[in-house]
Amino acid sequence: MSENSIQPRADGADSPFNARVMLMVVGVGTFAFIAMLVLGAYAPDLRSGRNGGTHALSTAATGFGGLVQLADATGRNPVIVRSEADLKNEDLAVITPDHGWTDLGSILNWRGARITLLVLPKWDTEADKHKPGWVRIDGLLPTGDPARTLYPANPLQISRSKGHGEALLNVDQGMPATIHFLAPAVVQTMAGKDVRPLITTPAGGIVLAKVGKGNLYVLSEPDLINNHGIGDERQAASALALIDYLNSTGADGVLFDVTANGLGHSRSPLKLAFDAPFLAVTMTIFAAMLLAGWQALARFGPIRRPERAIAFGKAALVENSAALIRKAGREASLGGRYADLIRDRATGLFRLPPALDSNRLGEWLEALNPNRSFASTAQAAADAQSRDELLGAARSLNQWLKEVQQ
Repeated sequence: MSENSIQPRADGADSPFNARVMLMVVGVGTFAFIAMLVLGAYAPDLRSGRNGGTHALSTAATGFGGLVQLADATGRNPVIVRSEADLKNEDLAVITPDHGWTDLGSILNWRGARITLLVLPKWDTEADKHKPGWVRIDGLLPTGDPARTLYPANPLQISRSKGHGEALLNVDQGMPATIHFLAPAVVQTMAGKDVRPLITTPAGGIVLAKVGKGNLYVLSEPDLINNHGIGDERQAASALALIDYLNSTGADGVLFDVTANGLGHSRSPLKLAFDAPFLAVTMTIFAAMLLAGWQALARFGPIRRPERAIAFGKAALVENSAALIRKAGREASLGGRYADLIRDRATGLFRLPPALDSNRLGEWLEALNPNRSFASTAQAAADAQSRDELLGAARSLNQWLKEVQQ
């Protein structure tokens, strides 16, 4: 087999881990992860509310989306409220619970003495499976359902009667003449303690009333202002006139609450990461992650090869051996061997006869340097007991060798 047959292509086209492809995979994965976090944080705010409920986002017959659109088209600045904290506003707030057993205590506490219009539920509905956003009306809710809306502080008595399109009566002298509602086919009225009527049927049934000593207004008949009701131009005009009548002087808009219908949201740690002032910290962390990723992909500077734990070569072998001897504490015992090494070096330099015995050889070495005795210096090296003594004797032997070479 030739070497060319197994040589990989330089551009990496045959590799499943092509750099460009992997960058695209990482980029798409990162974008998807960030998008998932953002959508998870703001998912409650993005719900359309097209569930057929009786709230300001619903386009069903029993919803109030038409009133919101009508108020917007006529410059009344409607605001969909998804957080109870946003109800702490002087503008009129319209509350439209789906059932009377919905807990409104927290909402009414946030409103306090501010003007609030509470619309009672009336119809029993279910979502239309074939038309999203539409509802199928199964009939009227039991009268006990809307009667519990203000329970236990202000229990109501609910009554129903047939209507024939007759005009409802404005019994409050301060109400403008532009409010002239007509009775729907089934009129839902109310009665109760601390209920002051503002609009009634000709028979005296209360349709709109002020409840208690605050600024809480209750509309018992939702068909006057819901999507089905404002399909009549006269009812739509009266609905807008009612909003203007109830709203405070100098109001900036109208609040339509959907928290009572389960479409609110609460502040979460995940959402805080994308809201000021924590957004700056999130962006800083994201920028740091990008820089870390860039550093991993594009190296800054040449590659630094790691050093070997045990180096190659004679010098490394000598250094490792010396370190081993030093570790064992056997340095002082090498003095005699170093003296033998100097003796052999001198024998070779001066070509002394190799057959000389030790005594004769000692006399020759002593004669080479009359100023420094080789025998005493070699004996000092052999008798060394510490590293410092060994170094001193080794320096003397080395100096002896230098002197005899001059």
